[in-house]
Amino acid sequence: MDILTTKAESPNILFKIAYDGSGFHGWQKQPGLRTVQGVLEERLEKVYGVPVSLEGTSRTDAGVHAFGQCATMRGVSGIPTDRIKTAVNNLVSDVMILSAEEKDEGFHARFSAVGKTYIYRFVVAPSAPVFLRNYTWLLKYEPNISIMSEIAKYLEGTHDFACFQAAGGVHRESTTRTIFRAEVKEAKGKDPAGNTYDAIEFVVTGDGFLYNMVRIIAGTLLEAGFSRPAPKDIQSIIQSKDRRRAGPTAPPQGLFLQEVFFEKTAMEAL
Repeated sequence: MDILTTKAESPNILFKIAYDGSGFHGWQKQPGLRTVQGVLEERLEKVYGVPVSLEGTSRTDAGVHAFGQCATMRGVSGIPTDRIKTAVNNLVSDVMILSAEEKDEGFHARFSAVGKTYIYRFVVAPSAPVFLRNYTWLLKYEPNISIMSEIAKYLEGTHDFACFQAAGGVHRESTTRTIFRAEVKEAKGKDPAGNTYDAIEFVVTGDGFLYNMVRIIAGTLLEAGFSRPAPKDIQSIIQSKDRRRAGPTAPPQGLFLQEVFFEKTAMEAL
């Protein structure tokens, strides 16, 4: 197959992707490391017979999971888009293409996205359940969920979230973001062995997130659940723009990229 296909012959394909982040060093391709982007590009190259390049919406960290990561790729003529999913999924087990659809020329998984939903999951367990250790933040004691929920509501709206940004990420011109929904709720789950468990979930939807922002908020909410900070303090923490005043960065394994939005109406309707 000729790699020098024209743009007209090369469809712009949007993939929706799920993966278990436990065995990956994050999304972004890195030399000598197993990453989601790297594995998918290798599998797609086997399908197409030529090198391909994926552009992901979110650069999830090592250990972070996804139910709805998105990525775009310039496809190759001659291979039906609706067959790519099955071909790739037959080659790899801990990452799966959920859907593949052709988009217009200017569509881009990162730059066309208008928002995302993340879920952070906690489980109270005196001893570490073997099937949950890679998918939740395991707690020995139960936090005050009502206080965590109260504080989460202060996050909604447009704020400068510099206090929830970790050092080391890509430089951002602005640290102001809009959160459309932030809630803490009780949830039920089932582990791979079929055992049902009780969980605490922090669900947040926004138009963008800073480096480690969701994990730092999760750590701050958990501290509040154990009486620090008090609900009245969260506004002053946000206004301070001081990372030192927020809580610890929650471990990566409890974080899931739930959904990527490409239409504001769908996101704002939540």
